[in-house]
Amino acid sequence: MGPRKKKITNKDEDSSEDFVIIVKEESDETTDVVNSINREESDETTDVVNSINNEESDETTDLNESSEEESDASSGEEMFIDGLDYFLDRNLSNDDSSSDEHCSPKANPQKRKRSGPSSISASQAESLKSSSPAPAKSGKGKDKRSSITRPLPFSKSISDGKWHGVDEPDIEPPKPMFTPRRTPGPQLISTTSYSPLQLFEFFFSTSVMQTIVRNSNAYGAKCQDGKKPWQNFSMKDFRSYLALVIYMGLLKCSSSIDYWKKSEIYSLPFPAQIMSGKKFLTISRAFHISDPNEDEENDKKKGTPEYDCLFQIKPLYQHIREACKAYFHPFQNISIDERMVASKAKNTLQYFMKNEPKRWGYKLFVLADSLCGYTWDFFVYEGKPNPEQTKGIGYDSVMALVNEKLLGTGYKLFVNSSHISPILFRDLLSKKIWACGTVRTNRIGHSKKPAPRGNKRWFRDDSLLFVEWTDKNDVLMCSTFHKAYNGDTAKRRVKGKDGVWTTEDFPVPAAVLDYNKNMGGVDLSDKLIGNYTVLHKTRKWYQSFFYHFVDIAVVNAFILHRHMAKVKNLQPLTQKKFREALVSELTGTSISHTSAQDPKQSLPQELHLPKHICGDSTIGRRKCKMCHYKTPLVCATCNVGLCFVPKRECFKKWHESVCGIKDTNLR
Repeated sequence: MGPRKKKITNKDEDSSEDFVIIVKEESDETTDVVNSINREESDETTDVVNSINNEESDETTDLNESSEEESDASSGEEMFIDGLDYFLDRNLSNDDSSSDEHCSPKANPQKRKRSGPSSISASQAESLKSSSPAPAKSGKGKDKRSSITRPLPFSKSISDGKWHGVDEPDIEPPKPMFTPRRTPGPQLISTTSYSPLQLFEFFFSTSVMQTIVRNSNAYGAKCQDGKKPWQNFSMKDFRSYLALVIYMGLLKCSSSIDYWKKSEIYSLPFPAQIMSGKKFLTISRAFHISDPNEDEENDKKKGTPEYDCLFQIKPLYQHIREACKAYFHPFQNISIDERMVASKAKNTLQYFMKNEPKRWGYKLFVLADSLCGYTWDFFVYEGKPNPEQTKGIGYDSVMALVNEKLLGTGYKLFVNSSHISPILFRDLLSKKIWACGTVRTNRIGHSKKPAPRGNKRWFRDDSLLFVEWTDKNDVLMCSTFHKAYNGDTAKRRVKGKDGVWTTEDFPVPAAVLDYNKNMGGVDLSDKLIGNYTVLHKTRKWYQSFFYHFVDIAVVNAFILHRHMAKVKNLQPLTQKKFREALVSELTGTSISHTSAQDPKQSLPQELHLPKHICGDSTIGRRKCKMCHYKTPLVCATCNVGLCFVPKRECFKKWHESVCGIKDTNLR
């Protein structure tokens, strides 16, 4: 029986010819034919491999010579590599893929079948592969990131061993000359008294409220079924609705319906006095910030560059941003950080952060005053921009928020490690904005060797100072206005070998101290918002932003209130009292509250007598209002704990200094 032939067509990358494989069967003739073919192919393959090896060796020699010339040329100058982690990863992966295409085989030699003289055996292909200077790909048909150590993105001088110790002196950088465009603080008339509602309406103006009422009525009429006609709600109704939203931040319930329940557990009379629960839910369902007709036109542009994903919040979003910048000017120290608006309302803007307390929500970049936490400017993160048109989200967010034409010059900006880059700090310095921030340990030549606590080293690259300090962990800083070390110290508790804890002083760079002091501007703002936030669950993504804008408006108005009270030497309201007063003014009800006023006018001009808190002076004692020592006495009229002993005449001093009451009225 003759041999059986099976024709297999294989379009190889190197050869497009079809070839025939002779399948061996039990035949002596077939064996002879196959052996002869193998001998011919092996001879021809040996010649091909030798020629390839000779050509590759010549090309490798030329490549090595060119690389030596390039290294000699580059060793004479110090290079500075700018960029963020995103660009480093992208460039590194692109370099790996390009080198694989030129230097490694296009297909796995072990999976390729021989196609005559143009094919190479597996062992010969492995030898060629090992001689290639580029790293080979690993994995089952998938490209994996190379395990090569990332190049230093900050400075080549780090790898050259140019770190300096504390003993080596550092140059004194020029001190920033602070020249703001306006006087820092509230941009209000200092002699005028402002109520909580007046301060709130700076950010939620009457025109914006009218726009929301008009668009909400249009959206409610559009979505209303044909059974009942839509009844428009008025401006007064919206003010009451807004007051209840702020009230719900003061008194938390799990659901909006709980505020109108008549059970003994809840029994909250105030919401029912202002508005019925049915009307509150009706306004919530019809709530709309933008024009519904214009929304439809914008939806038709989806998938095009003209589409605006923030169109439904634009009227209020733009007004809040402009108002925040108009009525306050930040002091010299400012900070930029991220903020999450917690929400699970479905939208393309929704962001997920695995390691954050608020994992689902919308991401904002905020510029806040480091002293008081005032939100001066912010913007909503809309997703990754085109890499060809940007320098990274960290760079773009800082440059979008720091406007030297509005702020002025000489500001000290504090940022975290996600925003820092050398090109950013240099561009800010060209605008006369100084910057300081932390650096990730994988982005410069960080030594992994353990160092003792308090160890410091530094190096300077032109105007940039890099400092490494060892606390519990290594801290790396970059600054454009600090000196390496000014002799500052920090107290730390240390456990000795005998197990006893002691307090020791450790040297600390000035950049670390200033960063810890001034970086918390956005965190302070988040804390003030989080104490009485009005945010609650909703299915509408734009309503989540509305709640957050209300929080920003209330907190910024409260900060203005505190500054104005301080200028007039008055006692400011607490944030809780401020919100209660705001709810009262929005609804027109008479909720009892005490506004910021002069203590001399708040206390009556009558006899003030000391009295014991209780019969036993060792049990019922309070803290003295003046010296903060414990005292068994209080003023019968003021109900304030005050000392009344020969060595501490706090009772007399407090009434004369704070209340303005003469000694003749003290009996």
